[in-house]
Amino acid sequence: MELGLNGRVALVAGGSSGIGLAIARQLVAEGATVSICGRDRDRLAAAHAQLSGAGEVTSHALDVCDGPAVREWVRQTVERYGRLHIVVANAGGPPAGGTGDFDLDGYRAALELSLLAQIGLVQAALPALRRAGWGRVLLVASETVRQPIPEYALSNVVRPGLVGYAKSLVRELGAAGTTVNVLAPGYTATPPVLDSLDPDLSDVDSALREMAQRVGIPLGRLATPTEVAALATFLASDLAGFITGTVQVVDGGRAVGV
Repeated sequence: MELGLNGRVALVAGGSSGIGLAIARQLVAEGATVSICGRDRDRLAAAHAQLSGAGEVTSHALDVCDGPAVREWVRQTVERYGRLHIVVANAGGPPAGGTGDFDLDGYRAALELSLLAQIGLVQAALPALRRAGWGRVLLVASETVRQPIPEYALSNVVRPGLVGYAKSLVRELGAAGTTVNVLAPGYTATPPVLDSLDPDLSDVDSALREMAQRVGIPLGRLATPTEVAALATFLASDLAGFITGTVQVVDGGRAVGV
């Protein structure tokens, strides 16, 4: 299937591991030029090496909460390639816990990481997207934007704001040919999830299936980053040109709401 991504220029935040890396990998495979960022220099270098064998890739070591560094990343990318078409705003999730497990500073930190950092990246990229006349904005959130999870109170509070931001952008960017969507993955076998397992486990797959059963995933397993990235890549494509303002949940059927 031809997705029309050959020659498109993409920014992928948090592209050094997990879902971000999987998205970057699939975009590169489809012919896009991709610039990734990440905080861990060693992990970023490993991701860069992995991706560069398949296409044009650049990488920038930065914290997505550092507004000036993010704006400079956008500026350098546009200056280097002369254009920008796709922005994948992706950041780590806040820690688990109930509402009373965090003081106000904890809520502020979650707001900075899981809402304002993503908004800051998109805001910095908007002028270039408008000039390009074709664009895709993808905000990576979590299933908590649709169904709150009691043990993830910070995510329940902060991440729905991404949906409000996306909905506000839809009409502003429609005339510029840019779509805006929210990707809401559920439990996914990312490095943080795998690292949370007992290191002495002999059967990781069984442990992940037990986790899926415990949290009530009808498919009986966790998503893989590649499965989540497949939807992201489609939403970034020509074929998804009439899909905008949506929340795309990838949770294996866990949500029970209509």
